[in-house]
Amino acid sequence: MLRLQLPTDPRWVNIVEKNIEEILTDHAWCEQKAATNAITIITNNSEYPDMVTELLALAKEELEHFEMVHEIIKKRGLSLGRERKDDYVNELYTYMKKSNTGSRVSGLVERLLFSAMIEARSCERFKILSENIQDPELAVFYRELMESEAGHYTTFITFARKYGTGIDVEKRWREWLDFEASVIARYGNQETIHG
Repeated sequence: MLRLQLPTDPRWVNIVEKNIEEILTDHAWCEQKAATNAITIITNNSEYPDMVTELLALAKEELEHFEMVHEIIKKRGLSLGRERKDDYVNELYTYMKKSNTGSRVSGLVERLLFSAMIEARSCERFKILSENIQDPELAVFYRELMESEAGHYTTFITFARKYGTGIDVEKRWREWLDFEASVIARYGNQETIHG
C-alpha cells in the first residue's frame, strides 16, 4: 500500500532499544509537528471544507498521540526532552516545490504529498517497532499507531488526488518515492523515528 522503495532494516530497533527515552521524546515531538503541519495546510487552504474537516480531525488525533507518548514517558519516570530537529523531514521539505513556482493548487498538492510521505515512512517505522521491539507495552502501542498513520497517509494522498486538477499526481508521487528512497538510505542508525 505505501509503495516505499527502501524498507527499514529491522536491526534499527536494536539501536532504538538502547535509548528508549530518546525515541519516545523524538516520537512525541514528531506527533506535535504532524498536528502543526495539518493546521498549516488548513490555514493556507481553507476554501476546501471537506479537507478542513478531515485535517482538523487528523490534527486532534496527532495531539492525542503526543499526549499518549507523553503519558508513557511520565509513567516510566522519564522526561520529555526538548524538541528535536528532524533531518529526514527537513530534507524532504527542501524537495517540495513551493507554491511560488506554480499555482496554489500545485503548492497544495506538494504539501499533501510531502505530508503523505512522512506519514508513510512513520507508519512503516511503527510497524518495524511493533514487530521487533522487546518491550510488550511499546509493541502494542506502536501497532495501534501504525494503523492510525496508515489512515493519515491515505487522507493526504486522497486529497492530493482530489484537488490536483491538471497535475499528474501519480507521476509526482513516484518522484517523491524515488527521492525519499535516496534520503532514507542515509538513515536508520539513530534512536529516532526517522533517524
